[in-house]
Amino acid sequence: MSAPSAYRVLARKYRPETFVDLVGQDAMVRTLKNAFAADRIAQAFIMTGIRGTGKTTTARIIAKGMNCIGPDGNGGPTTEPCGECEHCVAIMEGRHVDVMEMDAASNTGVGNIREIIDSVHYRAASARYKVYIIDEVHMLSTGAFNALLKTLEEPPEHVKFIFATTEIRKVPVTVLSRCQRFDLRRIEPEVMIALMRKIASAEEAEIADDALALITRAAEGSARDATSLLDQAISHGAGETTATQVRAMLGLADRGRVLDLFDMILRGDAAGALNELGSQYSDGADPMAVLRDLAEITHWVSVVKITPDAAEDPTVSPEERSRGLTMAETLPMRVLTRLWQMLLKALDEVASAPNAMMAAEMAVIRLTHVADLPSPEELTRKLSKATPPPTAPPAHGHSGSGPSGGGGNTNATASHHVQGSPQSGATMAALAPAIDQALARFPSFEHVVELIRTNRDVKLLVEVENTLRLAAYQPGRIEFTPTDAAPRDLAQRLGTRLQLWTGNRWAVIIVGDSETKTIAEIRDAKDNELKSKAESHPLMQAVMATFPGAKILSIRTPEDIAAAAVSEALPEVEDEWDPFEDD
Repeated sequence: MSAPSAYRVLARKYRPETFVDLVGQDAMVRTLKNAFAADRIAQAFIMTGIRGTGKTTTARIIAKGMNCIGPDGNGGPTTEPCGECEHCVAIMEGRHVDVMEMDAASNTGVGNIREIIDSVHYRAASARYKVYIIDEVHMLSTGAFNALLKTLEEPPEHVKFIFATTEIRKVPVTVLSRCQRFDLRRIEPEVMIALMRKIASAEEAEIADDALALITRAAEGSARDATSLLDQAISHGAGETTATQVRAMLGLADRGRVLDLFDMILRGDAAGALNELGSQYSDGADPMAVLRDLAEITHWVSVVKITPDAAEDPTVSPEERSRGLTMAETLPMRVLTRLWQMLLKALDEVASAPNAMMAAEMAVIRLTHVADLPSPEELTRKLSKATPPPTAPPAHGHSGSGPSGGGGNTNATASHHVQGSPQSGATMAALAPAIDQALARFPSFEHVVELIRTNRDVKLLVEVENTLRLAAYQPGRIEFTPTDAAPRDLAQRLGTRLQLWTGNRWAVIIVGDSETKTIAEIRDAKDNELKSKAESHPLMQAVMATFPGAKILSIRTPEDIAAAAVSEALPEVEDEWDPFEDD
């Protein structure tokens, strides 16, 4: 009694055996057919593309075509191998002695390549060519690639190399330049659906068209992935497979229900969106898959908005297509782009969260809350029409410490002491002969501040600039009024540091009657003036009233923008050399 034959998965059972069976790679097939017809077969080929597009299968078909002798045993190299001769059968079964397949992922070293180099000098045992197929060639080490270069460039006439890789960027350019490169494309949805329908018919399996569309979308252009999913779907359906069964098998949410969730989010219906998400989760949908579907719909609607022809996707049902076109007409692009960015962030959060469902619910809550935010144009238009809040009348104080006219005198005092006027400069010049020569190097308080900065005492520098109100200054003597934030030992530490740095004793005295501004206040006076003007603008007052607690962080004047543009501009070249100019 013979043993029952083992079951072969559909991905192997329907593996292409000729170029006619190879779907979705018309450009490569045409090039190879012309090369075989003209007897211009290269010594090395390299196939690249995503998984499941036929790289290794193509390598075997090429090996078959180069060694096929036809049913009568007299044929030559062809792109239509017979599949009946001893060489074709042995190659497709992986047992041909002259066609050697090597997995570079497990044979990465120079020693493995040395075995190939040592064997290329011997002619093929029975076939026309000795063919070396190296899969995942990018996994070879640098030394292995270098060892292969000479043989790859000038192999014996009876030797051919065929490489396959999914990471073409990891293959050295010295190897690429010695090979004919073929980029295998993702298989188009229409071609994939037709292929799946053909296989399902051959297997006498009933499967709905929308179920095939789901499988095609999940395969992402990979024929092997699609065939494996079809194999699983046929077993799952046990006779007739529907889209609902495929969706449950893949852990996907109903596309129509995802569109409903999409609508709820855009309407700002947080409660309805959470209920719909929870319902889909209860039905077996993965939260990550739901958010991924939302991102896919956002991308699809955005593309349809730009190019309406993109709606004619065979993997999309007519109802989905109609709803997508309606969304593309009504939704502004800024809403779609904002939704896309937030969904990308949400996908990262769900992937790293300890509870994926909780993270997905928080993401949906955020999406619904920003859905009804006004656009910048609408916000500006609304604020421009808004009535600014009444401003309080200016207070009239009796001293120069408030925002009254006395502030001008305070500024003048600060300018007199900190920056030094011509009168103070003349006074210092007259006193210079009477003071120590070392102290003459510090005619103004600005020189003292620069001395602190030069000695890199950052703590003292910050305290002097922010908490010291200068009352009087002459070389060797400083009188000041500390602010409330000043440390108690500021005068002692300032005098000690100055004596250490100058070698002369300094008198640092605290007085209680100075109302001058600190250095920081003087430095920030321009910014404060700009901020005060900005805060008094009606439009800015409307913004402050609309967004309580808002603050002005920075202001850029037209002069600042012009200066930045000048600094970022490329320098002009006065005498640029012209290679075409006559001497």
